[in-house]
Amino acid sequence: MADNDQTDEGAADAAAAGDAQPKKKSRRWLLIALAAVVLAAAGGGGYVFLFKHGGEQHAKAKPVPPPVFVEVPEVLVNLAGAAGERVQYLKVKAVLEVKDAPQGEKVKPVLPRIVDLFQTYLRELRPSDLHGSMGLFRLKEELTRRVNAATAPGEVSAVLFKEVVIQ
Repeated sequence: MADNDQTDEGAADAAAAGDAQPKKKSRRWLLIALAAVVLAAAGGGGYVFLFKHGGEQHAKAKPVPPPVFVEVPEVLVNLAGAAGERVQYLKVKAVLEVKDAPQGEKVKPVLPRIVDLFQTYLRELRPSDLHGSMGLFRLKEELTRRVNAATAPGEVSAVLFKEVVIQ
């Protein structure tokens, strides 16, 4: 009878272990299914938000007119240098970028003033001021700031270089 008790206990232990594994497996599958549902809902919401909702806004937006470019006459100046140094020259061909055609028409009568601003500013530069891309970037930003001051209340978006030669 003692043998039967041991086998009954072993069977009970095996049954208890067998019940525990299906519970763990069912929890695992439940978590996997829940994660899949959450990912599907997030993906669907993202799709609706980005493609369906965004498309309506783009359809209502007005097309932006292309910018207008105003040609600035070529400027040739000698750069500032120390006494006894070789004289270096700077030649700049630039274009002004404005928002639209009416703005471009407002800038054209002021071109002599803009050329004068370019001349006076560029003559103060040293050759070391123009080294590298940062030197040209600073030059572009400074010229844009000065042109905007001359054309106020109009606004020039950018001064674009067509040609910059240092000789």
